[in-house]
Amino acid sequence: MDNKKGYNTLQFEKDLKELDVSLTESQVDQFLIYYEMLIEWNQFINLTAITEYEDVMKKHFIDSISLCKAMNLSKKISCIDVGTGAGFPGLALKIAFPELQVTLLDSLNKRVHFLDAVIEKLSLSEIYTIHGRAEDFAKSGKLRDNFDLCVSRAVANLSTLSEYCIPFVKKGGLFISYKSEKITEEMESAKNAISILGGHVKNQVGFTLPDSDIYRNLFVVEKVADTPKKYPRKAGLPAKEPL
Repeated sequence: MDNKKGYNTLQFEKDLKELDVSLTESQVDQFLIYYEMLIEWNQFINLTAITEYEDVMKKHFIDSISLCKAMNLSKKISCIDVGTGAGFPGLALKIAFPELQVTLLDSLNKRVHFLDAVIEKLSLSEIYTIHGRAEDFAKSGKLRDNFDLCVSRAVANLSTLSEYCIPFVKKGGLFISYKSEKITEEMESAKNAISILGGHVKNQVGFTLPDSDIYRNLFVVEKVADTPKKYPRKAGLPAKEPL
């Protein structure tokens, strides 16, 4: 279907249907505006290596939305996206599931300016951006224990990501990491770190993105105990010396 912006959205709508997600015409338009702004800003700051329309729709937007395979996103829950980059998955999730209360955290100010511009253009509410490092904002008195859900598509091993992300989650909440491969070995080595940080491995949801051979793995950790106060350690350490 060619919409008023001239893009063929048939494949996007087909992929959404396979995920059991239904968007209004207005939401589809928001994704198209997001795409246009991503390409425009990408000329000046490094946001994504993926720029072809069909690829962005599948590998960024559908991939982000696929979180719905691991949990119900149609209710009012608070979510933080750690290392959000160009807004994947957090901003895409907010467009697709407007009930979510979303916080986007990134360490590069230029990317945060981009996110602010998209949020303003799309007139989104209950979505916030923060420029900073996870190690700093997960400290006591900041955003620690604040969220029902923490998500991350950041490229880091699971032990490191867990130290960045689990402290943000309320007890009973979830940390979900997007991975692009079967991570049995990585999961085994991360179990100790997850346990130390107050988490418990709840589930792994493996699948291929609709109409593709692109494998995805949503790794689900439930927070069952308080994270010890000394975590996360100071900036750089979680990546250099994973638990």
